[in-house]
Amino acid sequence: MTKTTVAVAVVAVVLSGVALSVQAQAVLRVTAIPDESPTELARKFEPLGKYLETKLGMKVEWTPVTDYAAAVETLVNKKVDLAWFGGFTFVQASVRSGGHVIPLVQRAEDEKFRSVFITDAASGITKLDDLKGHTLSFGSVSSTSGHLMPRSALLAAKVNPDTDLKRVSYSGAHDATIAAVASGKVDAGALNISVWEKFVAEKKVDPAVVKVFYTTPGYYDYNWSVHADMPAALREKIAAAFLALESAPGGKDILALQRASRFIPTKAENYNGIKGAAEQAGLLK
Repeated sequence: MTKTTVAVAVVAVVLSGVALSVQAQAVLRVTAIPDESPTELARKFEPLGKYLETKLGMKVEWTPVTDYAAAVETLVNKKVDLAWFGGFTFVQASVRSGGHVIPLVQRAEDEKFRSVFITDAASGITKLDDLKGHTLSFGSVSSTSGHLMPRSALLAAKVNPDTDLKRVSYSGAHDATIAAVASGKVDAGALNISVWEKFVAEKKVDPAVVKVFYTTPGYYDYNWSVHADMPAALREKIAAAFLALESAPGGKDILALQRASRFIPTKAENYNGIKGAAEQAGLLK
């Protein structure tokens, strides 16, 4: 075999490898923490997925998961490429990956996100201290707005949910928490403020019957994250696509489904407060 033949063969192998690499990343696999029902998550993502396909020039595939822990593991193990995390699940993914999960963008609203505590208007519960001796539902154990930050608020008010309350349960999702309070299964619930406001706006809950009695201070929450092994060029294209939504054709409708006014860049340091709260509450392992 001549040197020229060898050189041609090497180039062919290299080009073949590049082609396989491009083909392997021909699909962008996306998931999200299941903080709402599977049908609602899929409905919200469909137009966003089509928009990303146009912007990225590749197929975008929705990959539902069963729980928050599964969302963390699928990105950490690179079974998906892009994940919608809450602040706490991002921290968990960052810790599990040894710092190899990168937050790209967040909604402007996520700079000062809040949680609300709700109860039946006739319950007599008007402040956090009134919860002593009552039943309470959080969302998922790994939820930032449905568990971690509400728990932190309780502890700050000198209410230990594990010893001062009659019973604590976990609904698994924010809409399920509203249903548990509305049906009388629990005396109170803690959840994401944007889901609460959405239910009120859509008249799925009557705020005269089920009311908010406490709102937490603001904190950093949700973001779209990727694994650090994703090529930088693709990371930049994904971030740019989200940042361009505000002025893109149909972008306002997509943002409305995401309950966002716009997306802005974010960074890992924004979630140090969430990490500290999780460590203080004994929830970060």
